[in-house]
Amino acid sequence: MGQLEVSATSLVGLKIIQRRCIEDSRGYFSRLFCTEEFAAVGWNRSIAQINHTYTAKRGTVRGMHFQLPPHAEIKLVSCLRGEIFDVAVDLRNDSPTFLKWHGEVLSADNRRSLLIPEGFAHGFQTLTEDCELLYLHSAAYVPAAEAALNAADPKLAIAWPLAIAELSERDRNHPLLEAGYEGISK
Repeated sequence: MGQLEVSATSLVGLKIIQRRCIEDSRGYFSRLFCTEEFAAVGWNRSIAQINHTYTAKRGTVRGMHFQLPPHAEIKLVSCLRGEIFDVAVDLRNDSPTFLKWHGEVLSADNRRSLLIPEGFAHGFQTLTEDCELLYLHSAAYVPAAEAALNAADPKLAIAWPLAIAELSERDRNHPLLEAGYEGISK
């Protein structure tokens, strides 16, 4: 891939995108998205929405959010300021990595992004103060299709690098997975 280097993770379909930089005395240039390059790794839809988040406090967790079909979305998550531990959980009931999670450090310095396919829950923990993220979504947000997992669910056993310093009331109250959880089917 021209300006982007793609690596697989242990979860089927979840990819790490490493942005290459062209640097000179003025600073640098790096490509965040290219339709042709991303089509080769599974982004087969247009960008429907771009979101920007700011999180002030180190140790804050946001997530684990997803959209239910038919509003499921592909996400490209990039950290523009600070450093985060970004987590994706495979919820696809036909996947060999069903209910497994993968965490990746994303930062302004490492210029790494996570390409999250449909059927995954997503969340992150800030490892520094003052973190800003940019999300590209293949589908617009639909409130009726919104769903989430509890970031502290023992069945997921996500190994957050820091003690959770802050979690919204809404995220704290997401239910724990019940025995026999069937996941998402396409």
